[in-house]
Amino acid sequence: MADDAGRLIGKPAVRIDGPAKVTGQARYPSDEPLQNPAYAYLVTSSISRGRVRGFDLTAARAAPGVLDILTHENVGGQVKSPLGPDGGPTTTTLETDRIWHDGQIVAVVTAETFEAAREAAHKVVIDYVAETPSASFDSPGAEAQPRKTDAQRKDPAIGDAATAFAAAAVKIDARYTTPTQHHNALELFTTTCFWDGPKLTIYEPTQSMYGLKAALARQLSLDLANVRTVSHYAGGGFGSKGAPTSRTAWIALAARRLKRPVKLVPTRDQGFTIATYRAETRHHLQLGASRDGKLTALIHEGWEVTSRPSGYNVAGTATTSRMYACPNVATKVNVVHADRNTPGYMRAPPDTPYMFALESGMDELAYALGMDPIELRRINDTQVDPIDGRPFSSRSLMKCFDQAAAKFGWARRNPTPGSMRDGDWLVGLGCATSCYPSNIGPGAARLSLTPNGKAAIQLAGHEIGTGAYTLLAIIVADRLGLKIADVTVQLGDSNLPPVPGAGGSNNAASTGNVAAKACEEVRAKLALAAVRANDGPFAGADPATLKLAGGALVGPGGQREPLEKAVGRVAGALEVYVENVPQGLPPDAAAGLYQGKMTMARGTGRNDVTAFAFGAQFVEVRIHQRTREIRTPRVVSAFAAGTIVNPLTAYSQFMGGAIWGLSSALHEATEIDLPTARYVNTNFADYMVPVNADVGQVDMILVPEEDTRVNPLGIKGIGEIGIVGMNAAVANAVFHATGKRIRDLPIRIEKLL
Repeated sequence: MADDAGRLIGKPAVRIDGPAKVTGQARYPSDEPLQNPAYAYLVTSSISRGRVRGFDLTAARAAPGVLDILTHENVGGQVKSPLGPDGGPTTTTLETDRIWHDGQIVAVVTAETFEAAREAAHKVVIDYVAETPSASFDSPGAEAQPRKTDAQRKDPAIGDAATAFAAAAVKIDARYTTPTQHHNALELFTTTCFWDGPKLTIYEPTQSMYGLKAALARQLSLDLANVRTVSHYAGGGFGSKGAPTSRTAWIALAARRLKRPVKLVPTRDQGFTIATYRAETRHHLQLGASRDGKLTALIHEGWEVTSRPSGYNVAGTATTSRMYACPNVATKVNVVHADRNTPGYMRAPPDTPYMFALESGMDELAYALGMDPIELRRINDTQVDPIDGRPFSSRSLMKCFDQAAAKFGWARRNPTPGSMRDGDWLVGLGCATSCYPSNIGPGAARLSLTPNGKAAIQLAGHEIGTGAYTLLAIIVADRLGLKIADVTVQLGDSNLPPVPGAGGSNNAASTGNVAAKACEEVRAKLALAAVRANDGPFAGADPATLKLAGGALVGPGGQREPLEKAVGRVAGALEVYVENVPQGLPPDAAAGLYQGKMTMARGTGRNDVTAFAFGAQFVEVRIHQRTREIRTPRVVSAFAAGTIVNPLTAYSQFMGGAIWGLSSALHEATEIDLPTARYVNTNFADYMVPVNADVGQVDMILVPEEDTRVNPLGIKGIGEIGIVGMNAAVANAVFHATGKRIRDLPIRIEKLL
């Protein structure tokens, strides 16, 4: 980062897109103005398994304003099935008469108005051949099998865990479950498509600009150059907008048939089945330890529900196996195929459910040992990856625990369950480790600098609500010695240079480092021109000693040359295009980047060090001794995540994640009617999330950490880590308050009676 007194990285900055958002000027995909659009409405299946025998479209076609109705009978085979989040098969829609799950798209109605399309859609009559569905783990017909592994996706293991567990002095052998959950972002899963000759433009909220572009080119057999995706802002995604869904290609086909733009705004309840969700999981965790608390065995087996054709799984054992020093580790992940839509990424996809099991188990082990839960983690802390033997790029886990514990007042905790009370309320204090791998991907950027000190950075990045515009403006302004207001950031268009999708907390690291590289190239060009010139103060100087600061090129002795003159030497306006392939990525990580075909959904981890951000979650719960009403008056969380570019937005990200963790522990669950394999609470009234009254004081601590190995800027990414471990911290606090161990989420009153 810049080393002058005016450096910007690490200083709080208000969001540059804030005024546009609060005044309604921010343009989301469904806000894009189009001439004479038609409107689409989805018809979704009312059965969860079977076939469509036929349609009666008479009444629907007769509805005023109807333009077209797409079904498998008239368009089947015209679109290739989308690939799932893991790149494998997924549930399909209009290709055949097959029904894979409840709420599957079986027809698309287009009309002159939204209301007309909706009316006609409700008049579509479908004759089904229904079969008995399998809803979940224990449903008849559900098929369990070990997940497919390869060189990249392995079940981490080391030593002889079974023998070590059998011989352990102290053992924990427990099972845990987490429920189905849905993202429920405020912005719905909208799609607008229009054609200009052979060229297709898609306005759709997406976390993967190039991924969506490549998916549609494949599905519709189009030249990649003829597909453009636009999403300047996304109104929340949390992973649900990271992979393409079936709807997009069908709206594109509808627009091509009508020869006019088509706009789709699905309903909230349709969003539960036309996109992805967090799959329910089961865990069998076995921990063995010596009497002094050192782990001797860790065995973690998980099960995840997926759809019939897909093998998608998140496999969080890649994280749990690496959290603590343990010489004997065995893991396994299984998938259970049921008649459900394919699950996908949801904030901290592997770590939220899998760390619940591990961190609950660590708390149980601490009680079995008669040891403080923080000290148990300290004893088993490690600076070396226990599976691969690689060093952690940095690991400040215990710094997080120490700082959060001090602020939280952990020292006043009486360890005996049920011993702390405040009148009629039982008081419980719980803690857990938080973590998330630090991912990064290759990317490209175009940067220009004008003589009057105005810069513009262009890349096909994503603003999914995290402050990406502001982060890039800070980095560019910092590196070029400008004010943030002097930097224009252009994102959200696949016509711009490619970057990976915004997922896996890679967005800041991937885009920030390529932006910094572009700035360095600009500085180097200006410096070289300056030292070669005969009319300036830097003739003959070492170009590496010159920097940009305060709107000027500055030498080591304080010599200054205004940008106007420095930039004027290189043709009046300087523009560079750079590509960045971060150190330590797999050899094929940049495949397609140089052809503008980046299709990866997210970045990836390094192969030379193990890189994680770490944190500690602390929560106080209060449970009424008679009613078992649950309250969470206090949360204190501490996170060490390398370079924090903007502490203001980072604090909000951490806080939002911690609150979502409370929701995951106490509120959220998508209820499933097992006989019909249908979701029940597909609305904001019945899908439970916390409101202001459910969340008390929330304090976030940003633990300083400098990581010189993770990437040049030291950015670890913070979008996911805030939620991880909070569900376990709550469960641990509930046990401390009541003496009752709840291993099945969410924790509600009936489980405490």
